[in-house]
Amino acid sequence: MSDTTTNSGGLPTVRLGADGPLVGVQGLGCMGMSEFYGETDEAAARETLETALGAGVTLFDTADIYGQGDNEEFLAPFVRAHRDEITLATKFAVERRRDDPTYRMIRNDPPYIRQAVEASLRRLGTDVIDLYYMHRRDPAVPLSESVGAMAELVAEGKVRHLGLSEVTGAELREAHAVHPIAAVQSEWSLFSRDVERSAVGAAAELGVAFVPYSPLGRGFLTGAFTDAATDLSSGDFRQSQPRFTGENARHNADLLDPVRKAAKAHGATLGQIALAWVHQRAAVHGLPVVPIPGTRKSSRVLENTAAARITLDEMELAWLDPIAEHVAGDRYPDMSSTSADRE
Repeated sequence: MSDTTTNSGGLPTVRLGADGPLVGVQGLGCMGMSEFYGETDEAAARETLETALGAGVTLFDTADIYGQGDNEEFLAPFVRAHRDEITLATKFAVERRRDDPTYRMIRNDPPYIRQAVEASLRRLGTDVIDLYYMHRRDPAVPLSESVGAMAELVAEGKVRHLGLSEVTGAELREAHAVHPIAAVQSEWSLFSRDVERSAVGAAAELGVAFVPYSPLGRGFLTGAFTDAATDLSSGDFRQSQPRFTGENARHNADLLDPVRKAAKAHGATLGQIALAWVHQRAAVHGLPVVPIPGTRKSSRVLENTAAARITLDEMELAWLDPIAEHVAGDRYPDMSSTSADRE
């Protein structure tokens, strides 16, 4: 589903939605540059942004929850320097409080959406957001109200295109009937295929692009760590994710053998094979797919973008496809705000 052209960095390009922006077929998730994955070297992270753009990455993804706004502020200088070269995506819906690190509230009500977009525009230092996502769905608020409020932002020129995250196929159809949705962002990887139940099919039917987050299984699929509880620094939020610790982690580590086998066949890394599998979902399901692996290292950006040029054959896909059904542990300790919980 990618265009036949490549951009200046050599990446194939795809369009997000029927009338959305043309972007490199792989984006960059910026969350870890501010929070969740341990300490960050700011200078290295800024270099990574520039390396990504040079490699053809044009979709840069953040959210107001990342660092409680700090990630948007971190990106602001990069946004100002390259505003016409990039597609800027951010999200609203998860409310946090600096005085209470454990506080989380899902907000989809129109007054909150207006408050959130103004704050994001201010932190990002721009007058328009290219792609504005509802980060999580609050079923208590009718989608017609939430998406209607988002559509008003488009009409006012504050937002160019709309996106949804962690929604079911039925929710996507309902939202798309209110205003065109350019992209759905949800977890999709060799370890996480919940979205294939309904969301992917609905997106393909409606001409909506899919933006997989955590396509590398939060680093587990690269073999970078085996047990988050012992291998990662204190404060790394992966220590709280059920599939990455204890017996679950030991079981899941054994599932990487087919990835290693395919990597050897291609002279590639495990991460490149995992990303190549995600990229090939575009052909399998008939829709644009733009994974957004996150990294703070320039070397990883170059490794990841190279995966877009790897094609797995039918035998290799047959090795890899069964992995997800054997994964032990949920994606989150509480799955109540995910699409899987509402299927």
